[in-house]
Amino acid sequence: MADDETLSEGEHFVLRLHPHWKTLLRPFIILLVILVAAIVALVMIPSGSNAGLAREIIGILVFLAVIVWGVVPVLRWQTTSYELTTRRLRLREGILTRTGRDFPLIRISDVTFSHGPIDRLLGCGKLIVESAGEHGQLVLNEIPHVQQVQSTLFQLVADEQARLAREDR
Repeated sequence: MADDETLSEGEHFVLRLHPHWKTLLRPFIILLVILVAAIVALVMIPSGSNAGLAREIIGILVFLAVIVWGVVPVLRWQTTSYELTTRRLRLREGILTRTGRDFPLIRISDVTFSHGPIDRLLGCGKLIVESAGEHGQLVLNEIPHVQQVQSTLFQLVADEQARLAREDR
């Protein structure tokens, strides 16, 4: 795999996820409203000497809106990843500047999930990871297949504890 050099010896990827596509619904709806408003504004512009300038201004505003409420959220969604390995939970995000946080599985004490009716319908939810240390609780929203992710993470934590117990003997 492309990022194998970032893993420690004996560590393997188990799961790689992006936030659920539901996170893109709000920007998509905002874009639709902006585009409808722009079309209405273009139709309402009276013909005259300033009509061309008004159309250009509307075009520039729509272009900027598409960048802010369309391109940026899609890039943010695409560059945010949650990775489960056999030894840690890795969070990576950032469009221009990347940031990352790693949570060793051995420090995780509890893994729970929740999802409401709409989340259940769409197949996503909230994953809550409790860990020992200064960060305490990590809440990850809009996780696809959250119930399966919770189960996998719980199993990986148990496997890591068993592996370390075998090494200590």
